[in-house]
Formats: sequence, C-alpha cells, structure tokens
Amino acid sequence: QVQLVESGGGLVQAGGSLRLSCVASGRTFSNAIMGWFRQAPGKEREFVAVIRASRVILYADSVKGRFSISRDNAKNTVYLQMNSLKPEDTAVYYCAAEPRQYSSGLYDERTYDYWGQGTQVTVSS
Repeated sequence: QVQLVESGGGLVQAGGSLRLSCVASGRTFSNAIMGWFRQAPGKEREFVAVIRASRVILYADSVKGRFSISRDNAKNTVYLQMNSLKPEDTAVYYCAAEPRQYSSGLYDERTYDYWGQGTQVTVSS
C-alpha cells in the first residue's frame, strides 16, 4: 500500500520560514514525479511545485524565488522549503506522487495518483 505522509506545517509569522517534508512508503519513488499542491479555505487546490526524477523543477509564479523543492531518493522524501512566507500562503499543503513519466500536465492535480493527507500552514500578518 502506497502512503505519503507530510510533516512540518505550523503557524509562522509573515516573513518567516518553514520546511515541509513528505515521506513515501510502500514503493520506491526515486523515479516518480513528486509535487506539492495547496488548498486555501474556500478555494480550489492549486499547484505549488514539482520535481521530476531528472531534477527538472517547476514552480507556480506565486512562489517563485521564495519556495524551493528538493528530493532525497535515498530517504524516499521530498521537501518544500518555504521562505519569506506571506499570509496568502496559508493553506493545507499536499504532497503528490505520480510514478508514470508524464511530460505534460504536471500543474494539474489530476495527473497524480497518490496523495498525502495534508499539513496545515498558517502565516500570520
């Protein structure tokens, strides 16, 4: 059974930093596309960042220059370093994984077969 477990969320003041982690278990995800999405109250879930096994990385415009995604395949873990946090970054953050090597649709949540339970990030002003 595949499982993704996020951690690292919490309450932080604007301008602060948090690092989210997502540990995958149940299979090896070293070749999987790993992504982060978020959902704010009353809004649809949106793309944040993605990293492919080839280390190709994409970010949403809203987080470019502030967030950084990385992965440690030996630990089956993907990270999201979030700096210069803003109140509008407040959301539940979800880790997602897709083992198939799609070359498009990486911004679309429907591409991903596996999801974590989410971790809450709250940024106070």
